[in-house]
Amino acid sequence: MNVPIRRLGLVAAAMFCALLVSTTIIQFFQARSLDDRPGNRRTLLASYSKERGSILVGGTAVAVSKPTNDDLKWLRTYPQGSLYATATGYYSFTYGSSGVERAYDSFLSGNSDKLFYRHIIDVLTGKPAQGASVQLTLNAKAQEVATKALGNQRGAVVALDPQTGAILALVTSPTYDPNPLASHNLVAAQNAYTQLLNDPAQPLVDRAINGNLYPPGSTFKLIVSAAALSSGKYTPSTLVPGPAELRLPGTDNYLPNDFHNACGPDDKVSFIKALQISCNTAYASVGMALGQDAVRSMAQKFGFGQPLSIPMSVTPSVFPATLNLPQLAQSSIGQFDVRASPMQMAMVSAAIANGGKEMTPYLVSSVRDTNLDVIQSTSPKVFSNPISSQVASELTTMMESVVTGGTGTNAAIPGVQVAGKTGTAQHGSGENADVWFTGFAPATNPKVAVAVIVENGGTVGQDATGGIIAAPIAKQVMEAVLGQ
Repeated sequence: MNVPIRRLGLVAAAMFCALLVSTTIIQFFQARSLDDRPGNRRTLLASYSKERGSILVGGTAVAVSKPTNDDLKWLRTYPQGSLYATATGYYSFTYGSSGVERAYDSFLSGNSDKLFYRHIIDVLTGKPAQGASVQLTLNAKAQEVATKALGNQRGAVVALDPQTGAILALVTSPTYDPNPLASHNLVAAQNAYTQLLNDPAQPLVDRAINGNLYPPGSTFKLIVSAAALSSGKYTPSTLVPGPAELRLPGTDNYLPNDFHNACGPDDKVSFIKALQISCNTAYASVGMALGQDAVRSMAQKFGFGQPLSIPMSVTPSVFPATLNLPQLAQSSIGQFDVRASPMQMAMVSAAIANGGKEMTPYLVSSVRDTNLDVIQSTSPKVFSNPISSQVASELTTMMESVVTGGTGTNAAIPGVQVAGKTGTAQHGSGENADVWFTGFAPATNPKVAVAVIVENGGTVGQDATGGIIAAPIAKQVMEAVLGQ
């Protein structure tokens, strides 16, 4: 064999080897990721050729596929319209999917490896292929009540089972109807999506978990209280400074109380009274006395800065990395650059309610095949242990005082001990305050923990407080869960 032919043979052999290697990589290592790409039209068309599994709340389907006569064999529909859009998301031929529709797509579409043997049985028995169904943890009554109570106000509601972390209500307002996005009329779907994108109220943003984070205002005092009680230097009866206004160290600026008076005689107030009436100067003083490391460490123990998936991603809440003393004073009342999601503040109350054990929130309880056999189920797991049971008990007592005789009386439920904390957070010059309530009930045997945020003072505007606007919403949600 002459040299040119030998070289040509080597080149051909190298090209053949390269083709073999690349094909092997694609078939055995990249096939799944390529199939899962949102823009994979072949996979998308295949998914519409079989019935997609339902998403269920209780025994009711809140997302279900119906047969059609067009080229796409199955139409995704949402019988309750916008009520569960925060959880289900949408399933659109043009715009892909979101929410549980995306997170559990492999089960819903029937492509999960865990369904492989069941599909073999279906083929042998002649049954049509069908995706698995996904059961959510939501409480239908709590979801309906939270949606109605929030009404047209912008904000969010999160309710948790403090003992398991199961999400009982997940509401954001405004929201959207996923049905137009799922339409097989692609022009109509495009018009609906464009309208949602251009809406200045941003209905596609989930304010409960991954919208713009909010300054938590005085609800953050729960974390400062936890840090103080955990230090061993404070008890609920400890006297702390509570003047009408507090000069911030090294400045000529003063931090005032919202009610413009001292919090107690001789500018002193008990720690429990400070939380009950939401005394800003007391918490600014306590925060500075504890130091930023202690406050930041407690915030992190509750989940600030930590990734979380429910299975949709929750934007981590923020406590600033470095602070001077005036900034620490502001941060200790949930202002300056402290930012939190409603999910995070619900987790704080749930951890206190659960004796200091913070459970990981989750939205899906189980996945079942067409024979209703459980393929996968969620077991409650601990997220963190931020405080001791003793500190949780002391905090519960302090939070009860907020509802029985403090700023949160509008959350009181007759015959039920309720623990809570209000927040009225400034977030910009000329803007009305964002108002909060977070708490749990019953205080002695908690079944529900809740967080409510209403943007820009809601329907009350500049006169809004957490006690006026957010507390009544939280009350209704807690009543719904407790069957009151």
